[in-house]
Amino acid sequence: MRTLSAYIHIPFCASRCGYCDFNTYTAAELHRDGTSITTTTYPDRVSAEINWLRNQNLTDDRQLSTVFFGGGTPTMISAPNLVRILDAAKTTYGLTSDAEVTTEANPDSVSLQDLEILRNGGFTRISFGHQSSASNVLQILERTHTPGKTWQAIDDARKAGFEHVSVDLIYGTPGESEQDLIGTLNDVADADVDHVSAYSLIVEPGTKLAARVARGEVAQPSDDVAAQRYGVIDAALKKMNMTWYEVSNWSKPGGECRHNIAYWKNQDWLGIGPGAHAHTSGTRSWNVKHPAAWAALIDEGASPAADQEVLAPADIAHEEIMLRLRLREGLELKVLAEAGIVEARLALAQGLLEVTDFEAGMAVLTYKGRLLADGLVARLWA
Repeated sequence: MRTLSAYIHIPFCASRCGYCDFNTYTAAELHRDGTSITTTTYPDRVSAEINWLRNQNLTDDRQLSTVFFGGGTPTMISAPNLVRILDAAKTTYGLTSDAEVTTEANPDSVSLQDLEILRNGGFTRISFGHQSSASNVLQILERTHTPGKTWQAIDDARKAGFEHVSVDLIYGTPGESEQDLIGTLNDVADADVDHVSAYSLIVEPGTKLAARVARGEVAQPSDDVAAQRYGVIDAALKKMNMTWYEVSNWSKPGGECRHNIAYWKNQDWLGIGPGAHAHTSGTRSWNVKHPAAWAALIDEGASPAADQEVLAPADIAHEEIMLRLRLREGLELKVLAEAGIVEARLALAQGLLEVTDFEAGMAVLTYKGRLLADGLVARLWA
């Protein structure tokens, strides 16, 4: 049976990081746009959308196996209000007995008391956006926290009883040295975390960082440097008893993020909040993007969806290759067309894949294959 998850989008941030192109807003931006949405009025709208979704799907009696609060900075909303939103999901849909409930957080956005409220309210996992321990890198990224704040927040999360604690890292930032990255990884080794997500910096169009690159103030990140940094990260995390289970994610045994695995396995999930995306039974939908437009529809009792698409069999097959191949457990070769099998054999010879059996086996990325995963997907889809 397909599992059901929920992604709850919290669009608030204290400030906008220069590299970020997510659907997030500072208080000043929302005030300028004339919306009444605030961190105190938002939870009631989220609860209303959860209830509206349930009423549209009364025949679907599945409970939520994972819930993920993302953003933005979810912890810009008070801990009691985050628990109130979770309670709405729990009351309306129900949670499985082993449900994973995650929130993202900036290290400087939570106190020990906040974390205790969240843990006692049913949150089981927290992911801190650390990015780097190097102050020069944080400055380029326009992050607001000091490096030491992350480690204090992690200690507080463990004291509060969180079962799983993760940190996010960004590598390949212009000006970052290999020693900067090694220093960050040494700090991670000393911290009580069981999961790390590490992403190569991408300069997204329309961001402040993209404008700085265009003006020549900051260098364009180098793909070659990023590949070298990935190797440094992978080797260091292995020494911490962390194994990659997805190209950009490593964990100690049992520390995997089940919510993100549900995405990569193309399971069903609800998308709640402005701009949130959902996927159920081969249909993808997404909400209107701006919080004011979303709130107006919620207040009217209308659908907040901007549009939807029913995926064609070819689209589903493409996504199966694109998502499953990124997982350590690999891709079932039977989903490939004949041309894809030819490419898989070539990729095996090139050292990009490990293959158990071309008739009924799995294709798993090698280390070299992980570095070239996106291009390999295109080849297998051919």
